[in-house]
Amino acid sequence: MESCTCLCLTGNSYSIPTMGPNTEKETQQYLVDVLEQQVTNPRTSFTFAVVWKQTNEVIGAGELSAIDNMNQSGEIGYILHPNFWRRGIAAEVTLLLLEFGFRNKELNRISASCDLQNSGSQNVLEKSGMVKEGLLRQNLRMKKGWRDSLLYSILKTEYMS
Repeated sequence: MESCTCLCLTGNSYSIPTMGPNTEKETQQYLVDVLEQQVTNPRTSFTFAVVWKQTNEVIGAGELSAIDNMNQSGEIGYILHPNFWRRGIAAEVTLLLLEFGFRNKELNRISASCDLQNSGSQNVLEKSGMVKEGLLRQNLRMKKGWRDSLLYSILKTEYMS
């Protein structure tokens, strides 16, 4: 990656800013959950810190989760601090997550979803080679009600070509 580095989250001390709509308490609980995921066996989730190279500051996270070893499938997602949006970082993170999923975890299919209103994430997923499969109606309960999501996926054969 050129602008940032992805590191596997460990027990190391990082200064993690509160991001997005989450409170500081919600962010702390997220980190506890991430650290607990590292000791599960079999491991079905890998979360990586996204670190801005210029300042060594954690600016987000990328995740390969919902790993189903029998069906060789998983799901990716990312979050970035709003100050770092529209810099190509989400695209870098997405490509690294796909690489990790297909090459390291030997998955056959990786999916991702995004808010129907989030054109930035739609562009990132499409530019990474993912195909829009459809609309998931009211699939996520948010603080302000239900959210529709777009579902994307990519197969290993598509990724490797």
